[in-house]
Amino acid sequence: MKTLDWRTDRLRIKALLRADQSAGEVFVQGWLRTVRRSKGVNFLALNDGSCLESLQVVVGEDSPAFATSESLGTGCCVGVRGTVVASPGEGQAWEVQAAEIIVYGQADETFPLQKKRHGFEFLRSIAHLRPRTNAFGAVFRVRSRIAHAVHTFFQERGFLYIHSPIITANDCEGAGEMFRVTTLNPENPPQVDGRIAWHEDFFGAKTGLTVSGQLQGELFATAFTDIYTFGPTFRAENSNTSRHASEFWMIEPEVAFADLAVNCQLAEDFFRFMVEYALEHCQEDLAFFNQFIDKGLLERLENVVKTPFQAMSYTEAVERLQKSGQKFEFPVEWGCDLQSEHERYLTEQVVGGPLFVTDYPAGIKAFYMRQNDDNRTVAAMDLLVPKVGEIIGGSQREERLDILQRKMRAFDILPESLDWYLDTRRWGSCPHAGFGLGFERFLMYITGMENVRDVIPFPRTPGNARF
Repeated sequence: MKTLDWRTDRLRIKALLRADQSAGEVFVQGWLRTVRRSKGVNFLALNDGSCLESLQVVVGEDSPAFATSESLGTGCCVGVRGTVVASPGEGQAWEVQAAEIIVYGQADETFPLQKKRHGFEFLRSIAHLRPRTNAFGAVFRVRSRIAHAVHTFFQERGFLYIHSPIITANDCEGAGEMFRVTTLNPENPPQVDGRIAWHEDFFGAKTGLTVSGQLQGELFATAFTDIYTFGPTFRAENSNTSRHASEFWMIEPEVAFADLAVNCQLAEDFFRFMVEYALEHCQEDLAFFNQFIDKGLLERLENVVKTPFQAMSYTEAVERLQKSGQKFEFPVEWGCDLQSEHERYLTEQVVGGPLFVTDYPAGIKAFYMRQNDDNRTVAAMDLLVPKVGEIIGGSQREERLDILQRKMRAFDILPESLDWYLDTRRWGSCPHAGFGLGFERFLMYITGMENVRDVIPFPRTPGNARF
């Protein structure tokens, strides 16, 4: 078999279908979505992942490739050489009349994607094959483009991209829901006075997989002013909800010389940019989601782009909810965290668009958030959007050493355990702020997919790490 040069020999199906004129003789490669046989002719639907549509390949009985096409079934991997001609059928301008078919990999009738529609629960059980379906082809094309959009936004604005560590000795959120990283013998770990001797471990300390790159991001912001991290984070939270995964990606910018207002403006600019980017660069895939997954998706995304973002304090939000007359599953009281039903009511019924809720009670937010002058609240913000509720969370950070040390003790965090973090407050401290956006949460929002397991290639959830 001739060795093919993919740069010159292979044409992507997306480019072929979008061509203004016939490309003449072409060579395409991909996987068969369907095979239809008629008297004297076979129709192959070939997809290479470059777009939602499949290319129709026509193999007539007078073609040298006809005998080969007779042995093909759904799921086969093939290369097709043939001539591009105008398609008489609806749905695409061009089709290929095959002269040669190269079979790279056969697929028999046990291939599990024989029919066109499968439930998402079934497809999660074959996560290694689900990218070959329309829905997941669209999901992962959008995921790729939006990942690029993240870097585009920050790089165009002069932010420095930081690779924060995956293995860490620090729990940023203080919740203790970390996966342990250790080389100690799990059946007989060394002990001192009845406790595990973590100092004998590989890193000389108790370590785990990171829950956030924020603390390290703050360090770099005090040297480079504007930075962002974008990488995997982990939570050992035994939760089986549609919104939680044990491994997910976070986008976390950190900006020096910024207060809460600047932080909110950055979050609004970023969120609006991401939605606009998706609408411009993922049109075909979003149209698919709008048709088959979420009927009102495009209208909702377009409204977000053109609707001003509103803001109100947590205290005002609680008052609005209490006076609404709405019956909620969870009671609304000052000092309690807002639930999804509260957040959605505020953004959908009260303001009719995106909403920043700011200045939360100190007791329900993390130790690093800046204490306000009222000594009851902190300079925190959450961005709420229709249908989802909270999608971005952030704050101005506590830059005052004495207050930060006091808050750490109140949260049962030993200041000496984060001495390196406190050093930035000892030497050259400055006001700074940042936020976090869960990448999968955002993908759910712009695709209409309702389960986080369906927007990440290989979901890691309790009891599931098969693929």
